[in-house]
Amino acid sequence: MKNNEKQQNSININWYPGHMAKTKKQIIEDMKLIDVVIEILDARIPISSQNPDVKNIVGNKKKIIVLNKCDLADEKENIKWKRYFEQRGFPTVVTNTNSGNGIQEVIKQVQNVMASDLEQSSKKGRVGKSTRVLVMGIPNVGKSSFINKIAKRSTAQVGNKPGVTKQKQWIKVSNNIELLDTPGVLWPKFENQRVALSLSYIGTIKDEILELTEVTFFLVKFMLKNYRKNIIERYSLEENQIKQIMEQEKNENEKIYEVMELIGRKRGTIFSGGNIDEEKLSKLILQDFRSGKLGKISIEKVEEYGE
Repeated sequence: MKNNEKQQNSININWYPGHMAKTKKQIIEDMKLIDVVIEILDARIPISSQNPDVKNIVGNKKKIIVLNKCDLADEKENIKWKRYFEQRGFPTVVTNTNSGNGIQEVIKQVQNVMASDLEQSSKKGRVGKSTRVLVMGIPNVGKSSFINKIAKRSTAQVGNKPGVTKQKQWIKVSNNIELLDTPGVLWPKFENQRVALSLSYIGTIKDEILELTEVTFFLVKFMLKNYRKNIIERYSLEENQIKQIMEQEKNENEKIYEVMELIGRKRGTIFSGGNIDEEKLSKLILQDFRSGKLGKISIEKVEEYGE
């Protein structure tokens, strides 16, 4: 491993998608047609995966929070995050779009938040009014999977509505709920390294533009502090050996890299000369995290953001 003497407390990720302005403009335009917004977040990083622009774009529209990929996150933290958002006034559903868990609850919540409005419409003689829903979410939170799962029973076009261009497709989710199927992917502009790292862990930022060894360094550092047992079990490490490494009178960076080297030798990510293939090792660890092979891990804890 590289012998980095400098303190590794920051990581440089310079990234700002140029198409953001165009996408944002389209979503603002679509918002005029919408009754309810479903914002999908990654349950492992609910704060970092929440686009800061959404609040202004959504305005006073009704909003439901979906904490997706709950199967990859710490179950205790999922419960806490659900309560966190509900205490701030947002109905929140924990989902796993791969299995479909929670999808029906989302439909139920849409019906609940619209119940009063539909009752008022009924009193005015407008019976059978459909609820129009828009799904928002940054890349890799499972937005496409969510749309496919919630609309699986019917993907037929509902038809043109007033003010809706022919390019827009409305998907009938239930008798009175229509989903606007639009390429409404809104990418975030992050301002601090913690958000950048969190998005790197889940794959929102493409690996090709990252220093993978640095990103993996911070992930292993986090794991050793918060989920040491997971990393020991996954890579068949000796608990006492890890303890001895971490208790050495060495720079913290050196200790973490020593653990990474240990993992590399266990997994055979070694060049012919015996040195560790850092890129191969980094990809292996990141993939294990993203796929859940490292266990159920929540990078962000509610306590850090206030109950």
